[in-house]
Amino acid sequence: MKQKSIKHGYKVAGCLVNLVENEVLPDLSLKAEHFWDSVADVLAEFTPRNQQLLTKRADLQAQIDTWHSDAANQPFDQQRYQLFLKEIGYLVEEKADFTISTKNVDDEVALIAGPQLVVPLMNARFSLNAANARWGSLYDALYGTDVIGNDNGAKQTKDFNPIRGRRVQAYARRFLDETLPLTSGSHIDAVKYHIINNTFTVNLFNGEQVHLKKAEQFVGYNGSTSSPSALLCRHNGLHIEIQIDKDNVVGKTDAAFVKDVVLESALSTIQDCEDSIAAVDASDKTSVYRNWLGLMKGDLAEIIQKGDRTITRTLNHDRSYLSPNNEEIMLSGRSLQFIRNVGHLMTTDAIVTKSGDKVPEGIVDGLITCLISLHDLQGTSKFKNSKAGSIYIVKPKMHGPEEVTFSHDLFSAIERLLGLAENTIKMGIMDEERRTSANLKECIRAAQTRLAFINTGFLDRTGDEIHTSMLAGPMAQKALMKDEPWITAYENRNVRIGLQAGLQGKAQIGKGMWAIPDQMSEMVNSKIAHPQSGANCAWVPSPTAATLHVMHYHKVNVQEIQSAMQAEFVRPGAIDDLSDLLTIPLLENPDKLSTEAIQKELDNNIQGLLGYVVRWVNQGIGCSKVPDIDNIARMEDRATLRISSQHVCNWLHHGVISKSQVLESLKRMAPIVDQQNVDDGSYLDMSTDLDNSIAFKAAADLIFQGKEQPSGYTEPLLHQMRVEVKAAL
Repeated sequence: MKQKSIKHGYKVAGCLVNLVENEVLPDLSLKAEHFWDSVADVLAEFTPRNQQLLTKRADLQAQIDTWHSDAANQPFDQQRYQLFLKEIGYLVEEKADFTISTKNVDDEVALIAGPQLVVPLMNARFSLNAANARWGSLYDALYGTDVIGNDNGAKQTKDFNPIRGRRVQAYARRFLDETLPLTSGSHIDAVKYHIINNTFTVNLFNGEQVHLKKAEQFVGYNGSTSSPSALLCRHNGLHIEIQIDKDNVVGKTDAAFVKDVVLESALSTIQDCEDSIAAVDASDKTSVYRNWLGLMKGDLAEIIQKGDRTITRTLNHDRSYLSPNNEEIMLSGRSLQFIRNVGHLMTTDAIVTKSGDKVPEGIVDGLITCLISLHDLQGTSKFKNSKAGSIYIVKPKMHGPEEVTFSHDLFSAIERLLGLAENTIKMGIMDEERRTSANLKECIRAAQTRLAFINTGFLDRTGDEIHTSMLAGPMAQKALMKDEPWITAYENRNVRIGLQAGLQGKAQIGKGMWAIPDQMSEMVNSKIAHPQSGANCAWVPSPTAATLHVMHYHKVNVQEIQSAMQAEFVRPGAIDDLSDLLTIPLLENPDKLSTEAIQKELDNNIQGLLGYVVRWVNQGIGCSKVPDIDNIARMEDRATLRISSQHVCNWLHHGVISKSQVLESLKRMAPIVDQQNVDDGSYLDMSTDLDNSIAFKAAADLIFQGKEQPSGYTEPLLHQMRVEVKAAL
């Protein structure tokens, strides 16, 4: 299908026109010509503003580079540095206290704390799995991971291991004792679950009949009162379903015929158009939008072949129960869907100007994803996403309040285009760039009528930390970054400023990703720190991880934590000392770093960089588990790549390593990465022909051109190389 010409001379790619006019609009009241005319008007208004913001980023960075290069500013003085950042407009004045006024926010955002999945929207199967991760089997999550040990390995054989099964049952019963305590005794001793006089009742092994200590925790059931098939309870706002199988069909129940404990797990999911995907042209973008359309219309499906079986995966239906008084209860079967649009930097050929220039991708994302979301708001979908009637868009990589204001104004224009009430589109602010962290209060103020989410993103935040202070000196080793003063100040300020701005009960305050998906035991032991910090959501990499992480929100009442923090730490009119936040994480005594330590750091960076880039460029995989140099699988996306490439670039610039060392490591690590991917039939080796490997060239360019990349972002080079590979296919 040929390009379509619209107002102001813009041309729209045929694949996008086909999607909008033949798949999106037919069930809506909007006319195609009116929509495209409005799109052109929005682009004409906001494209120049977008470019001005990018120009300011570059100007500020140039001034910071000059300051660090000036011998007069050595030794480093924090007070003089902050004064300089204020003079150039990097730091803005903090104004009076305020409270956000966001309305019509779903309970999953405002009131209930729990895990949040982030998933590449370009992959329909992953998107469906994440949307369906609202409910998860605790038995499956425990049995298939290392949480209860590795007696048979996390990868279980096909044959059921009864010993491991009993350990799963015991763990789940202990969890029930913690969350649903009985008037006496333990769930471990239960031999029967039933309902007597509308009351949750348990018969124990010793003949005693007991109830829940808090009778109100019992909210529903399925089956009959004497022989229920499921008992539904609630704790800290989260549901727990005890499933009963009296016939013991699967042969894996316990003495009380409990076949599973199902937990309400991923309350929300961010369907990602950004860091976790590799969408480099109009065709890719259209595929991404089509998956979002399937989610919003409720008809997204994916056919999966498992051996001899063909499975069609679709969205889960809502769950139905009877209350103790026999009134129907309906609970959502799916997580609440957010969508993460791209930031302000990249452009797309999905729409081009009359002279053939690509337009800002973030503007197109906002226009098309909101149009598609009308299917949810106007009731044409099979399933309801937002019961409050909102669209949730997470905006990444914004630098400071001006860029937040730009996104707010863009959303207002889209609302007018689509005939939506003001502030229907809710904004999530990713606090992942240094200029946003340092000006977080004013960033929140700029979106105070529509803000629904803030979070910390340690990975991109670290990449920006390195690039912003590239010329200040060599940076600390990656593994030591989390011990630096800025990261503690960053994490704490995000929660405290969010609470000071009135986010409690209105919006999410989030924490970042668990990036080692095969080490769930370590996650269960450590990620409880996120709810303990006052964050009411935190990112997880899989449905299984969501089911395990949700246990932390049963152990910790986040609302109580936030209220205590409000009373103790949130002081009206308080202005933070930014000294810790703006402490540059420089390497102490670089001359004392051993040759072995330097080489190990370099090899670790190079191996992870190559392992990610080769899949991105050659296969279009935007996020995956990449084995590190010790063969530990880690979640890698563009944010982790930004750190690795910028860190090597920084050490190269300051002479900690040489260009020849970098090239030697690249050439030595390439065959190692190839070997780690030997079981992938679609993988293209680098080491067989390094000189002609586009992926290998991309990895090298990310390092050697790292200083020149805007904000240290990896997207421009990755997109360029991926387009080259696609053209050769």
